[in-house]
Amino acid sequence: MTQPGAQALPRIPAGRRQPFHSSWQVKLLALLVAAYAVYALGQLDFSYDRFIRGLDNGARFLSRMFPPSYKNWDQLLTGFIESMEIAVLATFFGVLLSLPIAILGARNLMPAWATWPARLIVTLCRAFNPVIVAIVFIKAVGFGALAGVLALVVASIGFVGKLFMEAIEEISMKQIEAVRATGAPFLSVVTYGVLPQVIGRLVGFCTYQLDANLRNSTMVGIVGAGGIGGALFAAFQRFEYDFVLAILITIIAVVLLGEFASNYVKRIFHV
Repeated sequence: MTQPGAQALPRIPAGRRQPFHSSWQVKLLALLVAAYAVYALGQLDFSYDRFIRGLDNGARFLSRMFPPSYKNWDQLLTGFIESMEIAVLATFFGVLLSLPIAILGARNLMPAWATWPARLIVTLCRAFNPVIVAIVFIKAVGFGALAGVLALVVASIGFVGKLFMEAIEEISMKQIEAVRATGAPFLSVVTYGVLPQVIGRLVGFCTYQLDANLRNSTMVGIVGAGGIGGALFAAFQRFEYDFVLAILITIIAVVLLGEFASNYVKRIFHV
């Protein structure tokens, strides 16, 4: 019921109501994307018969993985411990390097001549997948856990550096101006004006990055950068698919453990 003095809104006929309004540019773009998808399917040699054969091969492959075998439990334990060490070290040094880079890249704290180089470093660290970076470090320092740690340090700088930089740019400047008014040096401004406002989000970023590094340590291990991924690749090479399943179960357990640990840390810091 329309209240007295209120102007009634025009009624739109039911047949003319459009829940989503789209222009001809949107429709043209959708048509081009659909046409390119059909073209890409033809170029990549996809076929229904190949898909059906793949399902059959996948079923036979999975049947060879059961039941899981822990006969090489010593290799599994060694790879698990090494993956944990790689993830923790990469997260620690990655966060340690990300903090000054993020502070230098914050445009509300630093001049342009300082922010652009810092942002360029973060962009370069985010440009490549950790596996590609791991291959580069393997060529530089050789096979082993050191290459994995260095690769994940680069990945950590790219992720934590960017998010922490954005968190600093969203803080209130009143607290910073109050610290500056006391004549405090720049380090004190950061310690008492910046960090108290972003410490909660920083803890959240760090716990997420540790969780991501636990997963990525498996990937970089496949190319020879240490960790449980090396044992996984070796098991595939030996056609020990039951041991492959045992490794996959262990990886899932490690990721779940990291998730529970990160949630516990977030509750402690009220993130």
